[in-house]
Amino acid sequence: MSDTISRRSMMTSPPLVMMMLVGIALLIAALVMWSWREAGWGAFVWLAVSVALVAIRTPHLVRNHTNQIVVRRADRLELWMFTGVWLAGLVLPLIHLTTGLLAPADYLLPDWATAAGAALQIPVLWLFWRSHADLGRNWSVALEVREGHGLVTHGVYASVRHPMYLALALSALSQPLLIHNWIAGFLAIPAFVALCVVRIPLEEAMLREHFGAAYGTFSRGGLSGG
Repeated sequence: MSDTISRRSMMTSPPLVMMMLVGIALLIAALVMWSWREAGWGAFVWLAVSVALVAIRTPHLVRNHTNQIVVRRADRLELWMFTGVWLAGLVLPLIHLTTGLLAPADYLLPDWATAAGAALQIPVLWLFWRSHADLGRNWSVALEVREGHGLVTHGVYASVRHPMYLALALSALSQPLLIHNWIAGFLAIPAFVALCVVRIPLEEAMLREHFGAAYGTFSRGGLSGG
């Protein structure tokens, strides 16, 4: 559903800020409490990359919260899907690694599978950083169009339609290779698929409505909230 167009500065929604603060606190707790002998080296890779992703996104989140928003699309289902990704992609793994409560759902993988998951983190980090850098002030964690919003056609967006979503998709696919647990590892995949099914059509419809023929011709995203 579409909210009333507003010219005033809109702060990042408190739930999203709270999610990020809780996530950072949990990451710190994991660093302090977690035993590598129980978790395995792949989980160390997952933790380091999670910290890096938060570090990449936070400056953009802080800078862009003052954007003047002219269109904001809010959908309750999308919010629930976003929350599901946050829980499956960050909270459940940290609970598992710091408490061991989900250990009955553990499974074993050979070292080559864990190494493959670790190797996937290279494109994850590059795509996540590059897409944020290319979008600049046009990026928002929510489905929004800001005042003066431009269609981004340079950088990674010149060749990849949704590079930020691609980075997060690779991250979700690699999570069960790094965290060997059906709940803390594997659930990230269906959670992210559900978000994409709900969110990407809404995002593309908003961009077509705002940019018109320019977006239809270029057919690449000029905004990504993933």
